[in-house]
Amino acid sequence: MEQGLGSESVPVSGSVDKSRVLNVRPLRCLVPMFPSPPGTSSISSPQASPFVCVPPTGPFPPGVSPFFPFLIPTESQQNPQTPFAAPNQAKPIPSPVPITSFRTPTQHANGNAGSSKRSSRNRTTGVQSQPDADGYGDSQNQNDQYLSGFSMHVTSAEDTGKTGRKRGNSQRKTRSGREANSTTPDVDLDAVANDFLTSFNLMGFDTVRRADGDKETVRYILMLYSLLRRRLTQVEDSKEAIPGVTRRPDLRAGAILMNKGVRTNMTKRVGAVPGVEVGDIFFFRMEMCLVGLHAPSMGGIDYMSFKVSLDDEPVALSIVSSGSYEDNMEDGDALIYSGQGGILRRDKTMMDQKLEKGNLALEKSLHRGNEVRVIRGVKDEANPAPTAKIYLYDGLYKISESWVDKDKSGCNVFKYKLVRAGGQPEAFTLWKSIKQWKNDITSRVGVILPDLTSGAERLPVCLVNDVDHEKGPAYFTYFPSLKYPKPVDSLQSPLSCTCRGGCQPGDLNCPCIQKNGGALPYTSLGILMSFKSLIHECGSSCLCPPNCRNRISQAGLKVRLEVFRTKDKGWGLRSWDPIRAGAFICEYAGEVVDKSTIQFGSENEDDYIFDATRTYEPVEVMPGNSDDSPKLPFPLVINANKGGNVARFMNHSCTPNVYWQPVLREQSYLHVAFFAISHIPPMKELTYDYGTVQSGKAEPRRKKCLCGLLKCRGYFY
Repeated sequence: MEQGLGSESVPVSGSVDKSRVLNVRPLRCLVPMFPSPPGTSSISSPQASPFVCVPPTGPFPPGVSPFFPFLIPTESQQNPQTPFAAPNQAKPIPSPVPITSFRTPTQHANGNAGSSKRSSRNRTTGVQSQPDADGYGDSQNQNDQYLSGFSMHVTSAEDTGKTGRKRGNSQRKTRSGREANSTTPDVDLDAVANDFLTSFNLMGFDTVRRADGDKETVRYILMLYSLLRRRLTQVEDSKEAIPGVTRRPDLRAGAILMNKGVRTNMTKRVGAVPGVEVGDIFFFRMEMCLVGLHAPSMGGIDYMSFKVSLDDEPVALSIVSSGSYEDNMEDGDALIYSGQGGILRRDKTMMDQKLEKGNLALEKSLHRGNEVRVIRGVKDEANPAPTAKIYLYDGLYKISESWVDKDKSGCNVFKYKLVRAGGQPEAFTLWKSIKQWKNDITSRVGVILPDLTSGAERLPVCLVNDVDHEKGPAYFTYFPSLKYPKPVDSLQSPLSCTCRGGCQPGDLNCPCIQKNGGALPYTSLGILMSFKSLIHECGSSCLCPPNCRNRISQAGLKVRLEVFRTKDKGWGLRSWDPIRAGAFICEYAGEVVDKSTIQFGSENEDDYIFDATRTYEPVEVMPGNSDDSPKLPFPLVINANKGGNVARFMNHSCTPNVYWQPVLREQSYLHVAFFAISHIPPMKELTYDYGTVQSGKAEPRRKKCLCGLLKCRGYFY
């Protein structure tokens, strides 16, 4: 067939003898043919010699020919009329390279990974697929496949906005019989992202803010990234999952923001990063890239070069100890960190690590004595993905010693001991303490009651006072949900769903999804997709089960909470567990009352009143299509003075980390649900904005605000 490859072999139109067209079969279906031994007429003869395995690179016995790509034509064979050499003139190459490979893989360890263009071509169709767009873990292979087309060390990478480029319009039929694209349509997602970002002021990220950030800039970028990632997740989630396709909206959102220059702390530095505090948590590595805490999106060691004499000397800036390697992470103030390298990504061949790149930077930092930022990766217990992690910034460490050790495979591995600098807030040690509290509540200092709810909640809520001698709040009856004094008459008949297996994304026939604008408001992990003026959840007449994805606020507490005594604000609320941005925390329980029956001005009366008719300051990064005030079908006032749940202990803040959303069930019953604005580390007080009273209305007592934040109004109601 090779004779037909020349430029002069193009047949004239209409001259093809179709009877001579060969029956083309896939390569995997072809049966290999081997030459018959001398003296035999057919390879199928019973006297044929047994099969002899011949290496593809030779040497070749008589009668066996090398095949492409394991042959190299000689100079005399470069004539286009004879594109391939005769078998006896072929020269085997010593190190064959697969046809689809363009670059050899690089070594990695502790997350430091090289990549090939092959992986960059497959970045939208990873080998590992997760069941949900928001439930993915931190798979190194997926990161490599998706991000290998650009480097996170550069200011802008033009290819980042085109990751997972659409190649043709190939379609396949899904299990439901509908046709779906076999690749994610980039054009649609890019258009969604651009439309979404037009609602934000991105022009404020000038050169100064990109180079050096502050707390407000870091907070804004992280919230913007979270909203964009959730919006992309919602779009991806509405499409039917395709086997073999990995959805990574976290990587796509980060690439889009970096292309637009929405990042900060790009100036590499030794020591603390402006705007990032010890104890801060990150659920995605891209978040650390955007705020400048750890620049590599995959690498475990971040470093920079200093000019020393005529040579550049690397110095380590930060490390990520994710627990995937033989690191000793048990000690809260010290860490034994394994170097990078020693593993080839493709065949997992083990080899000795080399004193280069990140390893050399750590060695140089040992002698220079500079501080290194340490980020510890811990298992995300709320995420079913086995590789899901939470990244905890544990502060500054110094390298005290280094040595070479043998790993389990017998190869040399560099080891570095890092010791935590003194005078820093607790971070990883606090996580270890909380783990001990969960196993033995008596180990928690200041516990008054192990469970304030007396079993009314699925998780216990302890009452703690380690500040003064107060024995507890005034008596109240604990009940976990809202109580209406009488059934509410609906103005229209409720539209109930018949989703017996639970409401599924993309099912536009579901009336509950239709009421939410055509998309489910939550991910499978219970994360609210976006700020909404009103959430419609399934009600009692719906046929979906209690664990339906559209019943998130009805399932009770999902994080371990603690009611604690504050120093100057009475009782407050905080969590033992890390809370992800958009995660449901609790609802506001109490009795629905008529506002006219409340006696404002009484300290015992209006301390535990939730008035949904107040004016609330919008969260500063709310997108333009969702920045309106909550739309209530009717006024809602809740009195939690005599009875309620943990929400009654949440204090006011002018810059809160929690916000509330109205949730409507059965077209009649309105509830108030609280969600996290940003990632909330354990033991951080949970606060929300109490709102302001509309002019002309009866005003409760104005109280002095003690939040002490930069944007404090000085008072609250």
